[in-house]
Amino acid sequence: MAIRRDDFPLPDVDDPLTAPYFAGAARGELMITRCEACDTYVWYPDEQCPHCRGELTWAPVSGDATLFSWAVVRRGFLPAFAEQVPFVTALVAIDEDPAVRLATYLVEADPETLEADEPVRVTFRSLAFPTVPNKSVIVPMFEPHP
Repeated sequence: MAIRRDDFPLPDVDDPLTAPYFAGAARGELMITRCEACDTYVWYPDEQCPHCRGELTWAPVSGDATLFSWAVVRRGFLPAFAEQVPFVTALVAIDEDPAVRLATYLVEADPETLEADEPVRVTFRSLAFPTVPNKSVIVPMFEPHP
């Protein structure tokens, strides 16, 4: 199914499953769902815990993580990304539960010196695209943290 939102590729901050994530980012907090019954962090948000079917609530986490994987994007595959290349996309594992891995941008990083398991920390940045004029979204991104 094609995405038909006028503000694509900005994230849909009104989606009921992820709205608290983006609201937290706007406040400068990294929020992850956690099960009330089994205390497990759950990412990607869902209606209920995939482990015990318990209720999920949003909880702030430290924002400290480790770099799990990354890719340097050197070619803008959509017009929206043409002015942003090169940039680094990454999977980071949060310190509270390394099984929780967030897809993100890695900023303030030299792609040639990145290493697996490198410590990273959340930073909140404005995400904007030239194809979506006059709109932006504050999102969690990560940067190396010695």
